[in-house]
Amino acid sequence: MAALEDKTVLVIGRGSGIARAVTLLSLSEGARVIVAGRDRAALAAVYDEPDVTAETVDITDDESIAALAERVGPSTTSCPTASARARGTLADLDRASLQLSFDTKVIGPTMLAKHFARQINAGGSFVLFSGVHAFKAKVGYLGVAITNGAADFLTRSLAIELAPTRVNAISPGVIDTGAWDSLGEGGKRDYFAHISESNPTGTIGTPEDVAEAVLFAMTNAFLTGMTLKIDGGEPLTSYVTAKIRSDRRRGRRVVVRSQQAWSARDGQDPTLRRDADSSGCPLR
Repeated sequence: MAALEDKTVLVIGRGSGIARAVTLLSLSEGARVIVAGRDRAALAAVYDEPDVTAETVDITDDESIAALAERVGPSTTSCPTASARARGTLADLDRASLQLSFDTKVIGPTMLAKHFARQINAGGSFVLFSGVHAFKAKVGYLGVAITNGAADFLTRSLAIELAPTRVNAISPGVIDTGAWDSLGEGGKRDYFAHISESNPTGTIGTPEDVAEAVLFAMTNAFLTGMTLKIDGGEPLTSYVTAKIRSDRRRGRRVVVRSQQAWSARDGQDPTLRRDADSSGCPLR
């Protein structure tokens, strides 16, 4: 029997990337899928499947969420994948972008849980989304990090409050969803090569990698309050360990400079450099 036979899964997001991968995998496992987003017509055009229904919802609008809950009725799993990333250094961030980031990925899913909690079928669950920068600080990702960190904590809080309904989260790393296409072919290739060399797995993630984790979270009846990290092990690495791994793969001699030597050479605190690890020990 398919894992989601006779189940209804609600997927909120675009008709591409992770949301599409989750939808297609759910279908293959026997589910009826409701896809919802701001542009219902665009979603309906993406899926030519009898078991997919397109709906309209704005995850930042409480009335829209409540109306969706009233229209779709009982479901087995609710999976909001939408995000609005507030990237940039502290000097670049503004209140509006931070508020939109939290509204989309934290407050929106909270209100979704509020309005859908009573109509999640027995054995059902919510699957939220955090992200790798909740677990690995990086300059330029402050807004992303605090949003994802809040989503991670929200998962545990909801798991207690909504029990026995299960609540889990997925924390993707760098996933080839098409979001990086804006870098251009060369820029995307170089960025992916850098991440691949840094990750213990030596790879970039795919939307299907994430969808399989979502399926596990949806179907494992003894899993709740957990954030599954689908990130190639990226939070385990520092600049130093990543550079050592990269140089060894390329057959280069590995040289680690002391903090004092680096500071004397550059005339600055090495912990402030982007290419220093948490102990302030850079490597060239």
